[in-house]
Amino acid sequence: MADQPRKTVDSYVAALAPELRATAEALRTAILAAEPAAKESIKWGQPVYEISGPFVALKAFPRWVTLTFWRGAALANSHPMLLGEGDRMRHIRFTSPDSIDAEAVQAAVSDAAAANRELGDPTTRT
Repeated sequence: MADQPRKTVDSYVAALAPELRATAEALRTAILAAEPAAKESIKWGQPVYEISGPFVALKAFPRWVTLTFWRGAALANSHPMLLGEGDRMRHIRFTSPDSIDAEAVQAAVSDAAAANRELGDPTTRT
């Protein structure tokens, strides 16, 4: 059996419907503008961005694209657009490129990456 081609962030985004693709591309641009050193890869079936562990993931759904922040609960007071009620993660839904406030997204991304730099990988429990 031949090896399956490895899925990339480029192929993930390219496979999306046009409106979702445009939204995902705009979010990807905002993430990498805020944190150009972030490692970008596919993990858990979605694009994940890492600095000292994962800090944000991008996932497409049929009608929106979501950014999920690993330390979102800790960031929610300073970034009220983060939604959710869990004790760790929070998310933001985007329905179109026009729904994206790039400055707000970049600020949340920068704060999430800074938290990882300070606290380490959020997927490891001590």
